[in-house]
Amino acid sequence: MIRIPLRPLARILSAREKGENPDTIERENIRLRHITMQDKARNRAEGRLLVLGVFFVVAFGVVGGRMGLMATSEAVEPLASATGATIAAQRADIVDRNGRILATNFETFSLYAQPPVMIDPIAAAEGLARILPDLDKERLIKDFTGKRKFLWVKRKLSPEQKQAVHELGDPGLMFGPREMRLYPNGRLAAHIMGGASFGKEGVNAAEVIGVAGVEKQFDGYLRDPANGDAPLELSLDLTVQAASERVLYGGMKLMNAKGATSILMDVHTGEVISVVSLPDFDPNDRPRPPIEGEDPSESPLFNRAVQGVYELGSTFKIFTAAQAMDLGLVNANTMVNTRRPLRQSGHEIGEFRNKSYGPELSVSMVIQKSSNVGTARLAQMIGIERQKQFFGELGLLERTGFEIVEAQGGRPLIPRNWGVLEMMTISFGHGMSATPMHLAAGYAAIANGGRYVSPTILKQTGAQYGPRVMSEDSAAAARSMLRRVVTHGTASFGEVPGYAVGGKTGTADKPKPRGGYYKDRVIATFASMFPAHDPKYVLIVTLDEPSENSGSKPRRTAGWTAVPVAAEMIGRIAPLLGLRPGVEPVQMAGITLTSN
Repeated sequence: MIRIPLRPLARILSAREKGENPDTIERENIRLRHITMQDKARNRAEGRLLVLGVFFVVAFGVVGGRMGLMATSEAVEPLASATGATIAAQRADIVDRNGRILATNFETFSLYAQPPVMIDPIAAAEGLARILPDLDKERLIKDFTGKRKFLWVKRKLSPEQKQAVHELGDPGLMFGPREMRLYPNGRLAAHIMGGASFGKEGVNAAEVIGVAGVEKQFDGYLRDPANGDAPLELSLDLTVQAASERVLYGGMKLMNAKGATSILMDVHTGEVISVVSLPDFDPNDRPRPPIEGEDPSESPLFNRAVQGVYELGSTFKIFTAAQAMDLGLVNANTMVNTRRPLRQSGHEIGEFRNKSYGPELSVSMVIQKSSNVGTARLAQMIGIERQKQFFGELGLLERTGFEIVEAQGGRPLIPRNWGVLEMMTISFGHGMSATPMHLAAGYAAIANGGRYVSPTILKQTGAQYGPRVMSEDSAAAARSMLRRVVTHGTASFGEVPGYAVGGKTGTADKPKPRGGYYKDRVIATFASMFPAHDPKYVLIVTLDEPSENSGSKPRRTAGWTAVPVAAEMIGRIAPLLGLRPGVEPVQMAGITLTSN
């Protein structure tokens, strides 16, 4: 920068020659220099103000644009991306098909202690033991007077318990807010609900996770905040479930059974409207699982509907008859050889209690009389490979896919070597084991006209037909046979006026843990559908070790045990399902109308 001197020599000399004061020149140059500096400072300040003004205009424009965008967009819950940022405690509700609450959340408190800030640890321990009797007073005293600085005392407190602890007045006893899982219906549908527990825990929150049933199967959905307030809708009907449980419990006690299960399934959608397993439990206070070495089936946690893999006896016979008709090998009136003895591979196939049904029976009578020999003869016509293929199409060789975690353990037990003898025994339900849920799906295929439907616990919006496994004509003929089993056969106690029940009984000797079969313990099953002429539902009732003792000798067959229980259940639940009693259609006599 070129600086102009304040006292330029030339001008000073010129001023002196003229008699002027040289200081005037200096003052004038100083004034001009200050003016120049002021102009530069002003220009600099104006530039800065301009930049600042532009910045504020842009900033306000961005904020305004963002606010406008947010105002016109849908609200989305932010998700924490940092590990362990916040414990997600919220969990979606579970409702039945009509929107009634099956599982929800309940605000409560946990109790924890900080011994270093306690005033009187011993008195606090004694007070807690009085309020919470399940706590060990000596253990509390040891913990409160030891070196621990923090410990959980109780995970869940009722409002009354919280108030009582608060009144102890010890500052070392503190409360943490919690959301716990609540099942307002108690034991109702316990095996489907399963239960929930706490996962990650903090002082101010706890993660609720599913431990069994649909709570575990759909844990991801229930915990996902993106689902908002959308509950998990199940196919269960709470009213039908309550009636089914009450009837089945009474039937189990009346028939002196050690356990029981029932399944009510929509034959078109596959929806399971009711599923009961007894004994049951309260998911609000879930019992401990069986320890290693204990029989899982003895635990109330055992779900007999999907985990109970049983020989289901003569209920399988209708599958054999339906396949033989579908292959064109026989029709309902074809006569089948039932002469005895029938020997195969050194074993004799006989009838229940050594009954004799004569030299031959029609296919319809084979089912009505429940002839083992007649069914085995049909299996001989079918052959091993075709039988295996048909059973596979009915879903009897794999897990059902029913959406609770326990169903994953319900894999059917099939023989390693599926030979001729096995083919014949499997045809009438022995030598192969499956769950009652498998049986429900198989009978649904007969009921709906020949299409497989997969059982589901989720609410559906319409028919969910799978592949066709038999023709409509074969399915209709099989339904007629099942109807005759109730009207003229082994399930005569299953008749429910107005609802035209069709079904098949099955009584299988219970296997011993180390091989062989008990002579006085059975699994009794009645697989039914109603109304038989236009089935809407399939009902399976299975009793574990039943014994009807009103006569001189115990009666254990399904006709005496499972059938009456199923009939009582149908009479109770059919009106709840919206089915009105009706007159069963019959074939009119062959009368020809003529005019004069």
